Amino acid sequence: MEFRRLGRSGLTISEIAYGNWLTHGSQVEEDAAVACIRAALDAGITTFDTADVYAETRAEAVLGRALRNERRESLEVFTKVYFPTGPGNNDRGLGRKHIMESIDNSLRRLQTDYVDLYQAHRYDHSTPLEETMEAFADVVRSGKALYIGVSEWTAGQLRAAHGLARELRVPLISNQPQYSALWRVIESEVVPASEELGIGQIVWSPIAQGALTGKYRPGAPLPAGSRATDDKGGANMIADWLRDDVLERVQRLRPLADGAGLSLAQLAVAWVLQNSNVSAAIIGASRPEQVTENAAAAGVTLDAELLKGIDDILDPVAERDPGLTAGHAGNS
Repeated sequence: MEFRRLGRSGLTISEIAYGNWLTHGSQVEEDAAVACIRAALDAGITTFDTADVYAETRAEAVLGRALRNERRESLEVFTKVYFPTGPGNNDRGLGRKHIMESIDNSLRRLQTDYVDLYQAHRYDHSTPLEETMEAFADVVRSGKALYIGVSEWTAGQLRAAHGLARELRVPLISNQPQYSALWRVIESEVVPASEELGIGQIVWSPIAQGALTGKYRPGAPLPAGSRATDDKGGANMIADWLRDDVLERVQRLRPLADGAGLSLAQLAVAWVLQNSNVSAAIIGASRPEQVTENAAAAGVTLDAELLKGIDDILDPVAERDPGLTAGHAGNS
C-alpha cells in the first residue's frame, strides 16, 4: 500500500480507501462485510469511509464492529452527515441540531471517541453556510472530529466554505466527488479550485459502479449477482453506464490493461490516482477477492502513452460537464 497526504493537511491516508456505501448492512451479510474489511486491512488499507445514511445507519454499525479490536491510532475513519436518518424535520440537512446530534450517533455506532474526518455529504441550500461551518467547528473543537470535509460541492461552494473555515480556524481539507475515466466533471473547475485551496479529493466510484471492470458486455445478459441486478439501489446507480456504446469502448481498453499487466478494474483505479489532486480512491466490495484485486492498483504509474490511449478510447462517452456536480442540483 502507498500513502498520501490529504490535501495540504498533515493527515496521511492510504491511497486506496475502503468504503461501505452500497454493501454493508444492505447488499451483503455481515460475515461477508467483515471478511471484506479484513481483506482491506490485510492489503494495508488504513482509511475507511462510511456515512450515517448508508443502509439506514447499519453500515456504520457494521464497520464499528469490524474495527473495534484494531488499534484506533493506526486507522483513519471517515463518516458523513446530511441525508435523512429519521422521520423528523431536523433529521436531515446541515443545520446545527442535526450535525450535533448526528456526530454523537455516528460515534456510538462506530464505537469510537472521534472520527478523523467528518464530511458534509452534500451542500445544504436551505441552511446558512455560516451555521453549518460554525457547527462543524464546534465538532472539531469538542474533539469529536479531527478534520472536516465535504462531498460533491462545487468550486464556488468550496471557496466559500474554505474562507469560513479559515476564519473559524478549523481545517477543511477534503472533497469527496464521483470521479472515474468515464465521469470527469471535477476536472475543469473543482480540481483547480481545490489545488489552490489545499483541498484533496477522496474519490468515489473509480470503476464507475463496475462498468469499467469489463464484466458487462454489449448485447450480453447482465451477470448474475452483479451490481446491475441488485434491487437495493445498486442497479439504479450503474444503469446510465450500461449502454452498448459505453460497454463496447470499455472492452477496447482490455488490450491496454493487459499490456500494463493490470486487470481492467486495476487500470480504472490506477487511472484516478494519476491525478495529483486525488489523495485516495474509495473502493467497495461484496467479496474479499475484489478488495485484494483493486488494492493492487496502489503505487501503479501509468505512462503518458497509456493515458492518451485510454482518453482516445473513452473520450466520446466520458462525461465532463461541471454542471453535473451534485452541489449544483439543489438538495439532491
